[in-house]
Amino acid sequence: MPEMQLGSHTLRSHGVKVAKLHKYDWLILLLLAAVDVTLNLIEPFHRFVGKEMMTDLKYPFQKDTIPFWAVPIYAVLLPVAIFLVYYICRKDVYDLHHAILGLFYSVLITLVITDAIKDAVGRPRPNFFWRCFPNGIGVGDNFSLVEA
Repeated sequence: MPEMQLGSHTLRSHGVKVAKLHKYDWLILLLLAAVDVTLNLIEPFHRFVGKEMMTDLKYPFQKDTIPFWAVPIYAVLLPVAIFLVYYICRKDVYDLHHAILGLFYSVLITLVITDAIKDAVGRPRPNFFWRCFPNGIGVGDNFSLVEA
């Protein structure tokens, strides 16, 4: 069965209406962004790292498979570009709005949950030793001398 289109809903014709209908959704997004900024500013839990823990923290240091700068491009900009192409083809501002709103919700909820867990747990990365001591010999306050 062919799809029926009763008319196009463009940004110009329905954009303000959609924005007014969903103003509280956008306010919640701003609140989530503020929570994430706050979580990045607070002091995280500090964990004691003893000599016996070092065996669990000596995984080899690997280069990132995706560069840090590319993550927002893959996670946000590329999907938004796809949504815009879809909007240009369909001329439905409701689909565009809900797609962008859903994307931003998913990204911000992920950031808030991840940062909250990082702050609460404070566990070092598995390659903690090699990040701190690239030469393989570490001297610290909590252990005298650790060799690789």
